[in-house]
Amino acid sequence: MARYRGPREKIARRFGVALFGPSKALELRNFPPGQHGVRNTRRKLSEYGTALAEKQKMKFQYGVLERQFRKMFAEAQRRKGVTGEILLQMLEQRLDNVVFRMGFANTRFSARQAVSHGHITVNGKRVNVASYQVQPGDVVAAKASAKSQQLIGRFLEMTLGSPTPDWTTVDRDKMSGVFNRIPVREEINPLANEQLVVELYSR
Repeated sequence: MARYRGPREKIARRFGVALFGPSKALELRNFPPGQHGVRNTRRKLSEYGTALAEKQKMKFQYGVLERQFRKMFAEAQRRKGVTGEILLQMLEQRLDNVVFRMGFANTRFSARQAVSHGHITVNGKRVNVASYQVQPGDVVAAKASAKSQQLIGRFLEMTLGSPTPDWTTVDRDKMSGVFNRIPVREEINPLANEQLVVELYSR
């Protein structure tokens, strides 16, 4: 399973955004990492640097590495419609993201682990591929085993106060949810500017 294994708090501080979920380090040290971080304000970037930073933020937010991200962009570019919006929709349709959105995990990283360890089913079948594209009407649920039910139940308690998006319907008692529809751009609210990402790859 290819995934980012480097420092997270350092990355969050570099971009000034909690890309991996709530960050105590970012709250306590809201300045870039490094020995000159306290004195330096955020460096002014070139147009290319700004676009590159937006791409990196999007990749880190959804936990996607460069090769996979490029493939997703190529597919989004091939489809009819606004490329940036389609890219965001594809990222939102990833199974690990849907598990996170439904409250079956408190972070996307935890959601990815839950999926890869076989704790999640789609339409009654176990799916352990985090990048699996969930389609409208698909039912995502915790596997029927005691271990899976216990794990997802614990996560559901942790995410009790977190709202679920309108494009999903979640039954917390049954530990299952339905992916009703693909969200529109206004509902996604990403941490990065997708248009700059499109411009970067279109150079």
